[in-house]
Amino acid sequence: MTSVDRDRAPRTGAIQAVEENVEKIKEWDRALLLRRSWSQRLSDRITNIAASGGSMLAHAIWFTAWILINTDRIPGVTPFDPFPFQLLTMIVSLEAIFLALFVLATQNRLGKQADLRANLDLQIDLLVEREMTAVLQLLKDIATHLNVDTHVTSDKLSDLIKKTDVTRLADEVDR
Repeated sequence: MTSVDRDRAPRTGAIQAVEENVEKIKEWDRALLLRRSWSQRLSDRITNIAASGGSMLAHAIWFTAWILINTDRIPGVTPFDPFPFQLLTMIVSLEAIFLALFVLATQNRLGKQADLRANLDLQIDLLVEREMTAVLQLLKDIATHLNVDTHVTSDKLSDLIKKTDVTRLADEVDR
């Protein structure tokens, strides 16, 4: 079977499960992006533009031109903001203030999104823990029924089968 044939072959088992999970995550991310308010979209757009290479290059050219003009290095152009460039300082300060606000708004949204992901992850972990506890109980019952000698002691297995006290664990993590 060639690599092309393998790529066209239907996916099964773990590969299919991974692909389904990746698709679900993409759908969830798209839904979160679509639910953004207009101000969140604006903040994201401005933050993306400001962080681009083009924006950095434009600023470098703008600052260089401003300084050259206002240090009287370009013949025929009258300086309008002589050293120490108070107008430039004010413009750059205002730009920095607004850019910081947009970045903070974007970071706030991304932080909330990360909290949602962490909450979802915790919920899944708790479900998996319950399922594993049930599986361990079933394995213990099967081993007992079949009189199978195991390397895991009865005390260790009983400890693993106990229901996890999430509140107690959270309190211990807080300490």
